[in-house]
Amino acid sequence: MTTEATLLLPFVILWPLLLGVLCLVPKLGPRMLPTLPLGPLPALAAVLLAPRDDTFSVRWILLDGGLRLTDTGAMFLGGAGLVWLCAGVYALRYMRGDPRAPTFVLFWMLVLAGNLGVFLAADLASFYVYFALVSLAAYPLVIHDRKPASMWAGAVYIILAVIGETALLAGFLMAVEAAGGTTLIDKVRVSLAAPTADPLVQWLLIAGFGIKAGLVPLHVWLPVAHPAAPVPASAVLSGAIVKAGVFGLVTFLPWGQAWPVSGTVLALAAFTGLFAAALYGAMQRDPKTVLAYSTVSQMGLLMGAMGAALAAGLPAVSVLPAVSLYALHHGLAKGALFLGVGVAGKARGASRVLVIAVLALVALSIAGLPFTAGALAKSAIKGPAGDFGATLVGLSALTSGLLLARFLFTLPKAETADRPPGLMVVPMVTLAAATLALPWYLYTPVMGMAPYGTIDLLALSASAWPLGLAAVLVIAAVGTGLRAPSLPEGDLLGVVARFSARAAAATQAAVSAGGSEKPVEKGKTLPVIAEGLERLERLINDHAATSVTLILVALGLFAALA
Repeated sequence: MTTEATLLLPFVILWPLLLGVLCLVPKLGPRMLPTLPLGPLPALAAVLLAPRDDTFSVRWILLDGGLRLTDTGAMFLGGAGLVWLCAGVYALRYMRGDPRAPTFVLFWMLVLAGNLGVFLAADLASFYVYFALVSLAAYPLVIHDRKPASMWAGAVYIILAVIGETALLAGFLMAVEAAGGTTLIDKVRVSLAAPTADPLVQWLLIAGFGIKAGLVPLHVWLPVAHPAAPVPASAVLSGAIVKAGVFGLVTFLPWGQAWPVSGTVLALAAFTGLFAAALYGAMQRDPKTVLAYSTVSQMGLLMGAMGAALAAGLPAVSVLPAVSLYALHHGLAKGALFLGVGVAGKARGASRVLVIAVLALVALSIAGLPFTAGALAKSAIKGPAGDFGATLVGLSALTSGLLLARFLFTLPKAETADRPPGLMVVPMVTLAAATLALPWYLYTPVMGMAPYGTIDLLALSASAWPLGLAAVLVIAAVGTGLRAPSLPEGDLLGVVARFSARAAAATQAAVSAGGSEKPVEKGKTLPVIAEGLERLERLINDHAATSVTLILVALGLFAALA
């Protein structure tokens, strides 16, 4: 069934793709920066106007694929669209004067199209194309400034992205075969929930989506990619792009059928990340790195609850509303905090006090301060998490409080006395306001009950002791001058890097001992990548014929998938 409002769905994806194509036109490319806030507008319109569960399909595209907006998809789409909109407005000022702005806009639009498409895809082929687009096209955003640290972060990101895409492709192919050849997500999900389903498919999907969502120990790209990317790109990485992995788990996990092994393993890995990432992040010096570890921690909370629900065999109706509400709150909050890093770096005096006050309110909401939207979202997620999981969710306020206090203390100081630009302040405040208000507004229609119901003030106050203990520890540390130790970002990545360096040195020694005429040159890969992107920028700005060729190649690849 297709209605007029359903026609909005293809424009959610086609509109940012069109803006991206216009970036390839030499005379338009350098002038496309003002279009950044326009990309997500059809998505926000679709959330408000498009009917739920109506499929828009074109039979000759992507194996009879289609687009459909579900209630859960609308929550993810609306949250992501708002983060992309505010980050786009913020980028108008942040990217002003940047010579690489045309390339930034191009890949921003590609990632945006993929990110929004994931929440709308009705079949596996479409879903995989959109997920691959959001994964691979984000690489140039990570390495935007081409600094050595950014190139290293980009290398880590793209390696894990390719591993994740490979796992998903294998899992999807096995899932389609098990479903009798259909690619429709609804039918594939039914086959995955069958008692005879191959558990390997679940492991592949958990690995592929877990990488994107920051599941420990597959999370190592987040702590290096977030600090490397420009502030607006970091905001969408954490606030919207990470949610593509969460939505993948929401979409493909076999709800309603108990899977104790895979569910328990997912819960253990996620809950480990909930606490370990928060403690490790509290020992970082870069505020964006601190926020990256906070994202790993909060996504651990979310995926831990999902793992517990999968192990218990809870139906989708008992899991998805709480997951979507928590994901919405986290996405908006992280978008606000990342944008706040740039605003704090330009604010002094009373302006800085106000900025930090706003960020502190958002941070307290994430930590679960009673009567905040974050506490409401946490109360919703405790149901699917089970009794033990609910206890861990409550205790996480202690580590989250310490981590976010560290964030506030690491915020950069302004170098000038100028006020922060309005184009940067307004998006941050907008997301902060949405963080504190939207979950309250949506709780009843999403969860089907009133917030808190009959409130027991004594019980609610007693449950807040972990956050109170965090406050006591922070005050004690400040009063005594105690400083947290500083640890390198990347945690497990450092171990892998040292092992790889030793293996490379051993290989080099073996090649040299074998009489190689030309030893392997170190450090050549990343400069080659940077040079390739520099060439792309020159092509975008200077060569109309090449731009048209790129468009035709893209259309050819799209047609080949049809």
